[in-house]
Amino acid sequence: MAINQDVEELIIMGDSDLIIRQDQGEWETQDVKLIPYRQHVEDLSKRFKSVEFRYIPWLHNELFDALATLASMLPYPGNVHIYLLEIQIRERHGYCSIVEIEPDVQPWYHDIK
Repeated sequence: MAINQDVEELIIMGDSDLIIRQDQGEWETQDVKLIPYRQHVEDLSKRFKSVEFRYIPWLHNELFDALATLASMLPYPGNVHIYLLEIQIRERHGYCSIVEIEPDVQPWYHDIK
């Protein structure tokens, strides 16, 4: 997608220290099954002016979790243009003081538990 959008500079963030360090070239990829993927990432990286890999510890990736949840709820529209999603980061957490409980209803995670 970044190539199709003519992106020149790319920052890739992930919560797998192993994968990020392998992609940065700090650690060697030894798993035979992962070597073709590593090579593919290397080949794709050459198509950008600059590519940076950043490790984000799992405890600090609330934004990634929120985006993944949002993405899983939206149907993929095919060849339709997807507009950018603007996300504002607040200095303080928001809190909800009212939670309604529906009686005799399964929790939202019941079917994926």
